[in-house]
Amino acid sequence: MGHLDGDDYKDLLKPMEIELVAMARWVADTGARVVVIFEGRDAAGKGGAIKALSDPLNPRQCRTVALGKPTERETGEWYFQRYVCHLPSAGEIALFDRSWYNRAGVEKVMGFATERQVQTFLKQVPVFEQQLVDDGILLFKYWLTCDQKEQEERLAERFEDPLKRWKLSPMDLAARHKYDAYSAAREAMLEASHTAHAPWTLVDFNDQKRGRLTLLRNFLDRLPEDRQEPAMPTFEPLGRKPEKETFGVLKPLPPFEG
Repeated sequence: MGHLDGDDYKDLLKPMEIELVAMARWVADTGARVVVIFEGRDAAGKGGAIKALSDPLNPRQCRTVALGKPTERETGEWYFQRYVCHLPSAGEIALFDRSWYNRAGVEKVMGFATERQVQTFLKQVPVFEQQLVDDGILLFKYWLTCDQKEQEERLAERFEDPLKRWKLSPMDLAARHKYDAYSAAREAMLEASHTAHAPWTLVDFNDQKRGRLTLLRNFLDRLPEDRQEPAMPTFEPLGRKPEKETFGVLKPLPPFEG
């Protein structure tokens, strides 16, 4: 199966975007809380997948959580503590660009967590997620798969493109040589945390466009079947001639002419 071209991708994406907007209205109307976790290797396509899901939605309702390196204080907290404050309130959607699973992945492989800390995490995470689900949160966990050949090409593209170079960190370069270690860490993570109440879904992202469509279709299909889209308000004609905007104190900048 060849890579999907841009025009076909846009044609297939459009109806899903309409479904996403309807989903967001349902979330707001019912007070549902949605958490979507995006995990995977460096350059797997997490950012593009998050953008595909969030682009048609109101950023006040749908926000991306992408946490940096823990502060000194955060390293002394209960591990899940700094993630809890980013969970959604009623009517909100939180998209985690990496998540608490850092402990089972990059922290384990790159030596930022001890083996005891990793094993404690793997023991606690099913219980933590059971609490989230029991409290009514709709939790979706996606792992984006990517062969090393594709990963290398994408990392090289980031290095060559000045507009993408910010995505390339020293950690990404160091991790290139630990592909097998990341595979082993992923398998241990899946074995411990793929549960009936919070299952993982693996999505092939060797073709990123096709991967985004696969992920979005899966996400939309797994939402509650009995959800009812709230009625749209009616849009009545203004009933008079529209006003032209006028300015007194300040004037707008002149239009850009190139």
